[in-house]
Amino acid sequence: MPMMSQMRKLGKPFFIIIAVLFIAFMVLSDSNVMELLGARSNNVGVINGKEIPYQEFTQFVERARENQKASTGKDIEEEQMDQFREQVWDALVNQTLTDQQTEKFGLFVTDKEITEAILGPNPPDFLKRSFVDSTGVFNREQYNTALSDPRNKEPLIQAEQVVKQQLMQEKLQQFVNGANFVSEMEIKRRFIDQNIKMNAEYVLVDLNSFQDNNITVTPDEMKKYYNDHPEKFKAENSRKIKYVLFPIKPTLKDSDIVRRQLENVVERMKTDTTSFKFYVDTYSETPYSKDSLDIGQLPEALAANINNYSAGSIVGPVTTPNGFGIYKFLGSAEGSTPLVKASHILIQNTADDAAAKTEADRVYGELTGGADFAAAAKKYSKDPGSAVAGGELGWFGKGRMVKEFEDACFSGSIGVVQKPVKTSFGYHIIKVTGKSSKKYAFEKIMQSVKASATTRDEIYQGASDFAFLADKNGFEKEVEAAKLQAQESAAFNEEAYVVPGVGYSKSIVKFAFDKSENTVSTVFKAGTGYVVFKVSEVIKPGVKKYEEVEKEVKALVIKDKKYEKAKNMAELIKKEVNGDFAKAAQLHSQARSGVAQQFSTNGSIPGVGLDYNFAAVAYKAPLNSVVGPVKGARGYYLINVKERTGFDQNAYNTQRNQIREGAINEKKQMLFSQWINKLKETAKIKDNRYQFYGQ
Repeated sequence: MPMMSQMRKLGKPFFIIIAVLFIAFMVLSDSNVMELLGARSNNVGVINGKEIPYQEFTQFVERARENQKASTGKDIEEEQMDQFREQVWDALVNQTLTDQQTEKFGLFVTDKEITEAILGPNPPDFLKRSFVDSTGVFNREQYNTALSDPRNKEPLIQAEQVVKQQLMQEKLQQFVNGANFVSEMEIKRRFIDQNIKMNAEYVLVDLNSFQDNNITVTPDEMKKYYNDHPEKFKAENSRKIKYVLFPIKPTLKDSDIVRRQLENVVERMKTDTTSFKFYVDTYSETPYSKDSLDIGQLPEALAANINNYSAGSIVGPVTTPNGFGIYKFLGSAEGSTPLVKASHILIQNTADDAAAKTEADRVYGELTGGADFAAAAKKYSKDPGSAVAGGELGWFGKGRMVKEFEDACFSGSIGVVQKPVKTSFGYHIIKVTGKSSKKYAFEKIMQSVKASATTRDEIYQGASDFAFLADKNGFEKEVEAAKLQAQESAAFNEEAYVVPGVGYSKSIVKFAFDKSENTVSTVFKAGTGYVVFKVSEVIKPGVKKYEEVEKEVKALVIKDKKYEKAKNMAELIKKEVNGDFAKAAQLHSQARSGVAQQFSTNGSIPGVGLDYNFAAVAYKAPLNSVVGPVKGARGYYLINVKERTGFDQNAYNTQRNQIREGAINEKKQMLFSQWINKLKETAKIKDNRYQFYGQ
């Protein structure tokens, strides 16, 4: 099989490597390309003096996007493009910085090294994985045939560049890491984490068992805590923005376009003998399938008339939660899962249960006297979710509702208003409107309704007009004049990718840090809409003022006092129970006992959760002896380790080299990542992308 066909079958990692490493190497290092593109002043950024023109970065993004699509079969959604550009930019920065360092260190890869890597006994995984059969055997003959096939010249050139980058990175890692040492103690620790298991009984005095309002905190204690722990109240260099969101939503016109298109499809089907599958493949956004659905899974309009359809009926367009669908009914059969459809009126629990019962009986009397159920639900029901719909709850199966309500629905007769049923929520007056256990088979064509280009343009223009007027007249004044709703974000730092309340947008972050306080932005695209904002606050680094963190200080002092109470109680319990942990809860309501089985020193502990101090103490504790109080993430513990596997020297000797190799590789990756991050910190990087991709 030609290598091009094989490469198309490769997974996402290969295409990301091609997109990030190969393109970065070929495009960014090619000064001729940069000269041809020109317009050096039109830069999305500068990396240690290396200018990145807008046109060049756009090509880089588009090639990466094409490779992503070839890999997954799906294009990048418009809402995800900001994040995708950020990944591409980050890869570009990393590659540029490492290229500069390899040049500085005088590192290079020869053609012979590339050839030996590709033709050697163990080719790179991304190349050989498509020539491995189901048993894991590498077909060397097929691999060599693909390499010599002239039709594979272009993908082979790309593969050579990827191998070159991999070899270069390995050399760079070796140069940066130098002698990577893993101590015997580290190897033993990893072995212990992986192999030693323990069983222990414990008593927990939980912090949450002490009520905040029972803890007394004085102003002097709070101020002392604030002064003694300034590191906990550091203010980063950060920003806040006040913003208005213009959501991108489809209009009725957009909906009508989709509906009319599907109406035309239905008309064609009436005279066309082409299979329904052909129309699914042509028009549907979801792939062809034959689905067996219960009535609760059907769109409301389809479910309402389901008994009127015969096998072969074409129904639609039918409104669905996301758009429209055309359904071909194939038939029905009895299923094993019963469903019920019901409406209810909730008379909520009050301090006076008798009064609630009297009110429920009164409403029930109105209904049995002929009152309209839907109207009564809108008037009396305290269930906000269903009251507006006349009490309608839709179809549901068993296990979805509280038991008393469920029993009444499944045992009730259709169309009969039942006497009030009491649950923990109050009194329910129930009317069952349908029952079914049937399964319905369908083929379907599904199309969602999305905002058209025209709609998006109109929304953008509205946001743009607001931005112009807000800059001219003042942000708050224009918000009020346009009767819009403005919100303020929480503080975010320069490293943030997500703006609180707005969503992912590195462009907004960059703008906020590049501009002064009260600057009004242009229109930015973020999440599901367009955003216009002003930089509402510039927060300088330092210690936050006491007034700003007073509530936080109080909560921390309360937590410390809870820990103190928990410790004292744990010490008391230790004396009282004499190793019989079951007595702890009988003596003190704040305590509970439990058993943690088969836990390790590095992982979640059954009944306890992730608590490294608990695990560390348990590992060192003598067997069948109560230790503690031990401070944990949730409170104070008493621990009695009942069993612990011993250190198996033979198993250690067998696993040692493998553990050591894994530790060295992890340390290599960690050190190299730290080195890259240090390069970024010291590099002169100017990121102007928000000027080009704000919209």
